[in-house]
Amino acid sequence: MRPDRYVVVVGCGRLGAQVANQLSRDGNSVVVIDRAEATFRNLSPDFSGFRVEGDATQLAVLREAKLRNADVLIATTHDDNVNLMVAQVARRLFDVPDVIARVFDPKREEVYAQLGIATVCPTSVGAALLLRAVENGAADRAGQRP
Repeated sequence: MRPDRYVVVVGCGRLGAQVANQLSRDGNSVVVIDRAEATFRNLSPDFSGFRVEGDATQLAVLREAKLRNADVLIATTHDDNVNLMVAQVARRLFDVPDVIARVFDPKREEVYAQLGIATVCPTSVGAALLLRAVENGAADRAGQRP
């Protein structure tokens, strides 16, 4: 991603924090939203963005994060329903040009696509990587075969 973008990351767990930290290091303006203040400890000491404690399904919280100014919204919570709702609100009510959501259930990827929301599905990505490793004989090379 090119630097100098305004990015809102919803969810500050391991994934959200890692994404926010890297985007911040790359020179982007980053705002992280999470319901639990304690999760902001996942951000690195050099994180230069802002933190908004609150429920991202609430319009007031999204306004506080200045979502209307965002170039990108990335929804990384552990709840597919929350990610979908926030992504739709970002796209439809706040006109955010780039919206990306994590989705755990591969069956839901098509629903998101129909709504114009890009997705990353850890289940699908993990399965593809594991199958590729099997095809390439990674287990054999690692000495895991009896």
